[in-house]
Amino acid sequence: MNNRDTFLPRRTARQPAAPPPPRLPPSLAGNPSLPYPAIGTEMAELRLQIPGVQGSVLGGVDGLRITHDVPVQLDPDDLAAMAAATFGLGRQVSLRLGQGDFRQSTVRNHGGYFAVYAVGPQALLSVVGTDAINVARLHLHAPPVAERLATLLEQV
Repeated sequence: MNNRDTFLPRRTARQPAAPPPPRLPPSLAGNPSLPYPAIGTEMAELRLQIPGVQGSVLGGVDGLRITHDVPVQLDPDDLAAMAAATFGLGRQVSLRLGQGDFRQSTVRNHGGYFAVYAVGPQALLSVVGTDAINVARLHLHAPPVAERLATLLEQV
């Protein structure tokens, strides 16, 4: 066996590119204050209902922030961009494995968690939590919040 046999096989045919995700309506793109206070209420409730949630960001799949509920020490624009990067990787994994649309991804770090949830086909809810957060409780409460946010975004 030579060195070439120890490497993983290379792709021989180019895979078709996935269609680009839908873009946010112009009325939402980059708008930090939405006309629907219910969106802010949903995000604040998530923080208040689950101990350890530091805040959340609603952003587009393009990485632009729509609105946020995070403390000053967290940059909501960075969180929206990281959520989009997480979505991009999760979408590629789901396409490659044939497991359907992206729904959720969680990253655990030494000091906490970063979770991203799909909010319809065009937006993402990212949640930052401390290491003490009950992740199971987060995964129980956040998807219904994401569904309600998707419904609210459709009304804009």
